[in-house]
Amino acid sequence: MNTTTSTDVSVIASIGHDEAMQLQETELQRSLGLLRKLDAEQWSTQTSCPDWDVRLMWVHVLGACEAGASMRENMRQMRAGRKHRKTFGGPLEAGLSSVQVAERKDLNSDELLARLERIAPKTIKGRSRTPRPARSIKIAIDGPVVEKWSLGYLIDIIYLRDVWMHRVDTARAIGIDLELTADHDGRIVADVVSEWARRHGQPFTLELTGPAGGIYVGLEGGERIVIDAVEFCWLLAGRGEATGLLSTVVPF
Repeated sequence: MNTTTSTDVSVIASIGHDEAMQLQETELQRSLGLLRKLDAEQWSTQTSCPDWDVRLMWVHVLGACEAGASMRENMRQMRAGRKHRKTFGGPLEAGLSSVQVAERKDLNSDELLARLERIAPKTIKGRSRTPRPARSIKIAIDGPVVEKWSLGYLIDIIYLRDVWMHRVDTARAIGIDLELTADHDGRIVADVVSEWARRHGQPFTLELTGPAGGIYVGLEGGERIVIDAVEFCWLLAGRGEATGLLSTVVPF
């Protein structure tokens, strides 16, 4: 979505279910491509998530993918996540992530990668088959925002952003350049921009630099922000210190 012309955020189309599945398939393949290149030292590198090195971060992703591939596994993880929250407190998302990691933490990097490669296509297939009535079910969320989401939003958008951001986390941790393209990463970023604009409701001009960037306008006047597209998402995801409109939280 890198362009010299500006885009009114009100015309950015929402990512639908079919497109979300295509983006997730591409994102999982790009992530696997990155992970295949890591050496032992890189797998053990600390990430911006305090409790996770690179390996444990992708252990979490594996858990989420295995839940996506099987409704039974998904429900089991949710029960375990609620139990963890009841015992230790905190948001359900954190409890669920803790369960996913605790149950798979003994996997070495080769075992982890092999399981991710096997489950990735099953994850897309499983999420694709979620019935329309189920996708409309509302679920209560208590972090990083407190609100209700449709199951479809969780399956389509949050799971897409989660893997994408962890690919970003990994590249930043080990100091390598990300593979970024306008049609894939730019589409994900544009969707984030659209939701960010809806959440704060203020006028702005946003110039995002890099292959995934573009110029976006919301209403007239307001704050002008120039920032790298990935850094923009990084801040909205709570990875750094943000000010002004960039302090608006967008779930990842």
